[in-house]
Amino acid sequence: MAPVAMRLAAQSLSDAQPVPFWLEDPGKPGAVPALTGTEKCDLLVVGGGYSGLWTALLAKERDPSRDVVLIEGREVGWAASGRNGGFCAASLTHGFGNGLARWPGELPKLEELGERNLDGIEAAVARYDLDCDFERTGEIDVATEAYQVEELHEVYEEIERLGLADGLELLDADAVRAEVDSPTFLGGLWDRRGVAMLNPAKLAWGLKRACQDLGVRIYENTPGLDLVSVGAGMGVRTPYGRVLARRVALGTNVFPSLVKRVRAYTVPVYDYALMTEPLSADQLAAIGWKNRQGLGDSANQFHYFRITADNRILWGGYDAIYRFGGRVTAEMDHRPETYLKLAEHFFRCFPQLEGLRFSHAWGGAIDTCSRFSAFFGTAYQGKVAYAAGYTGLGVGATRFGGDVMLDLLAGERTERTDLEMVRSKPLPFPPEPIAWAGIGLTKWSLARADENGGRRNLWLKAMDRVGLGFDS
Repeated sequence: MAPVAMRLAAQSLSDAQPVPFWLEDPGKPGAVPALTGTEKCDLLVVGGGYSGLWTALLAKERDPSRDVVLIEGREVGWAASGRNGGFCAASLTHGFGNGLARWPGELPKLEELGERNLDGIEAAVARYDLDCDFERTGEIDVATEAYQVEELHEVYEEIERLGLADGLELLDADAVRAEVDSPTFLGGLWDRRGVAMLNPAKLAWGLKRACQDLGVRIYENTPGLDLVSVGAGMGVRTPYGRVLARRVALGTNVFPSLVKRVRAYTVPVYDYALMTEPLSADQLAAIGWKNRQGLGDSANQFHYFRITADNRILWGGYDAIYRFGGRVTAEMDHRPETYLKLAEHFFRCFPQLEGLRFSHAWGGAIDTCSRFSAFFGTAYQGKVAYAAGYTGLGVGATRFGGDVMLDLLAGERTERTDLEMVRSKPLPFPPEPIAWAGIGLTKWSLARADENGGRRNLWLKAMDRVGLGFDS
């Protein structure tokens, strides 16, 4: 980073508050009391992020008489569900390319289910009056290198060959810069309907209220400590009591699963984001962005960025940090060296916004798995179901995961449970220190590929062949 660019980037961060912008909202609901004593229910949902909230809501929609309890270790939405970029995507496979590589035969079905799932989220936003700034404006994948332009054309041609290109539009440099003006943009692929922008914390809080209105009993500051069989059902111990349930759905994602054998399938990766102060009318005019799409660049180490309801820009991604041992700790929620790097990249993308300042800077842990998209399963003779491994694309896909868990707990064969994606598992991560060394080598290799026209080295090619990787 050049000294002048570094100085300007540092100045832009001088007033940034080290807290997630979305969670610092005066409308944040108060916490509900923790569980004390013994509760009994038909379904216990563990986890108060999107995964758990959607599962509880869908369970009541399927059967309003079902007695549902949800427990959350802190407060609803405090972790990844309240810290993410607010990109709610239809894709269940972490993008078309990943889906095509892993499940080519069922990709059209996965795309259809993903579209229906996003439609279902949009319908729920309307039905339950979820005040979450939902805007189905789509997302543009932008190319910032010549080889990425070629790759976007190849992806579009493959999507078109499969008859899945409805709503997609290839943009040349002039067309993409007419949408959002950056001198770094060389082309783009606009998915007009497949992604919505929203306020992630407000979505979580709205789902909490909707669940309560349907009769779900929610207990916050109530972590699940262990899971055991109790007669024909299950028991989960909490700090001040326990829950006895006929069935249990685990939506704990990045946190260690209560089913211990599941833990090897995920590792926590830390992602970081900046939020600007609101843009003035002149600043908005300088970059355009009238259609308010989400954007992401096409590098391996990519940035994602979007404009908020009050005309701020969220700018995140690039660094993905794995800590030896895979622990989730509060001290990893902030990384000033990454904030500085992100700020410098921001002004390289939007030099016309020089002088704009960042109001917030934060990070959080994402649960990633080796296939970069969710996996599912059951334990304890089908009395427990789990879904995890969303790898940063859980805002929308967790609703689908909730449906899968409910199907599995009911023992039903459905179009979801018939999917190879649902029936198969990713490769587990190896133990330490192999995991740390392998992830580090993969990150280095991805960065090298970005510097060398996208060319993947022997390590990345080997990881591709065995289906084990690490998404930056």
